[in-house]
Amino acid sequence: MELNDLYNLVRGSAGICTDTRKIRKGEVFFALKGPNHDGNKHAAAALSAGAAAAVTDDPSIKGDKIIGVNDVLVTLTELAVLHRKTVQVPVIAITGTNGKTTTKELVTDVLSRKKKVHSTSGNMNNHIGVPLTLLSAPADAGFLVIEMGANHRGEIASLCKTAMPTHGIITNISKAHIEGFGSFENVIAAKAELYHWLHNNGGIALFNESSSTLKELICQLVLKAVPYSDLCGTDLKIEAAPQDNPYLNVIADFEGHHYAFTTHLFGSYNLDNVRAAMAVGVFFEVPVEDIIDAISLYQPSNNRSQLIKTAKNTLICDSYNANPSSMAKALAAFSETRAEKKMVILGDMLELGHESTSEHAKIIETLDNLEAREIILVGPVFMSLAKDKKTRTFTSSEEAREWLSKASPEGYTILVKGSRGIMLEKIYDVL
Repeated sequence: MELNDLYNLVRGSAGICTDTRKIRKGEVFFALKGPNHDGNKHAAAALSAGAAAAVTDDPSIKGDKIIGVNDVLVTLTELAVLHRKTVQVPVIAITGTNGKTTTKELVTDVLSRKKKVHSTSGNMNNHIGVPLTLLSAPADAGFLVIEMGANHRGEIASLCKTAMPTHGIITNISKAHIEGFGSFENVIAAKAELYHWLHNNGGIALFNESSSTLKELICQLVLKAVPYSDLCGTDLKIEAAPQDNPYLNVIADFEGHHYAFTTHLFGSYNLDNVRAAMAVGVFFEVPVEDIIDAISLYQPSNNRSQLIKTAKNTLICDSYNANPSSMAKALAAFSETRAEKKMVILGDMLELGHESTSEHAKIIETLDNLEAREIILVGPVFMSLAKDKKTRTFTSSEEAREWLSKASPEGYTILVKGSRGIMLEKIYDVL
């Protein structure tokens, strides 16, 4: 089957699926391969479940509804590029070390006040998620918001070739995925690949002018750039307001008007995510009242700056991921939070490579000055470094859960922060 014919089949189907456990009748199944799975083995199951067709790259698989290709992922990407070329709306790419998903969701909610928005689902921000997002974009979308993640150089550049963004945001750049990038300098170079694309293709970067790193990159790489605070000659001033609860309160000044509002996000470190969303809204002429309403109503989920009140405690769930920058900012925000009793539960920060020991040691040093009745550290790195400290240490979330279940803490405000691989979400039910 020719690529254009396959494209027409996909666009006329009920959608795309890569997981037979979630397939719906009429969808096209793409048999992707990974380190631990081969989708080709599930093509028959997909068809039995009602798939309109199955795209495979195993020549031994035959059948009326089997569409054989040389490489399923390459074909998926080519289809996404084909569809992207039909899209004549702003395509906003969002990458960065911290805050990508929160910023993407805030931007989506803000722009939805003006037009229909199609954006990345969850954190499907890699070489598979981006093509899937693009290819599922409806014909009536007014904006596309595409999140881009990477842990090696060249990945953002590749994703840009697929998504062809017209606008871009780098939320921030700090130490993360050092194991994959090799150095912090390589992290900077990798994120800057978005700016390179915008420069070479006439795109516009919206940027946080309070970041010296981003300002330097903008000066070096981008022809068209708009700072958050000066959108096409219109000043926008956004600051964190004093708070008497864990939520981020915001004050903003725009066109001679003063605004004050409360978000459902924990901590002042989310201010830059709010600034990004407000800047995008103003740039695309969303009424400021609608921008503020959208941000105020946004409810974080999936353990990202999420505040949950249980029967016994108040949890600040920020355990989707962690790196030195996000960990330090979360602790700083937590130190400012008013609470009678505080507990901190931190998990190891993964993928830091040769800088792992030193960065974990810095976090432990920060904890020495933190006012908290209980400090619990989870993971082999924290455990090895904090054995002489006045903290409780556990090698795994299962061990921590067992202790917490017996201790049954009550009346605490608890910050839970760690890398995804530590799986701190396993402890929530006993808190």
